[in-house]
Amino acid sequence: MATLLIVWHSRTGGTQQMARAAQDAASVECDVACLRADEAQADDLLAADGYLFAAPENLAALSGAMKEFFDRCYYPVLGKLEGRPYGLMVCAGSDGENAVRQAARIATGWRLKQVQEPLIVCTHAQSPKDILAPKTIPDTDLQRCRDLGAALGAGLAMGMF
Repeated sequence: MATLLIVWHSRTGGTQQMARAAQDAASVECDVACLRADEAQADDLLAADGYLFAAPENLAALSGAMKEFFDRCYYPVLGKLEGRPYGLMVCAGSDGENAVRQAARIATGWRLKQVQEPLIVCTHAQSPKDILAPKTIPDTDLQRCRDLGAALGAGLAMGMF
C-alpha cells in the first residue's frame, strides 16, 4: 500500500489541526505517517511514496523548525526522490505566499512533482497577542485540508502520480 508522509510544524496549534485533518482523510485511502518536523528524518522521506508539507508562515517565511527539517534532510535525500508527488499547506496570519514560494523552491530542488495547488489558511492574526495566541481553524478551512489529504491519498492509492 502507498504511504503518504505528512511533515508539519506548529507553534500555536493551527498547522497541527490542518495536518491532522489531512491525515484523517488521507488514511482512508492509503497508509499515512504524520510526523512533526523535528521528528522527521531522511529515512522517513525515502520510505514514503508522496508528501504533504504543512507549516506556518513566520515573518514572511517558513517557520524555523520547518526550514530546519528541510535543511537537515535536503542533502541526504538529494537525487533519491525525483518525481514523487507532494502537496503543501501553510497557516498564515496574512497571505502565506512567501512560505509557499520558499517550500516550492526546496521541492523543485528535490525534483518533486506538485500535484495539488498549495493550500493557504489565513488566520488574519496581525497583533503580537493574536499571532502568539492558540489558533482554532474553522471547519470550512479544515474541510479544505481534509479534501487535500483525501486527494493526495487517493492519487497515491490509485497510482495516479
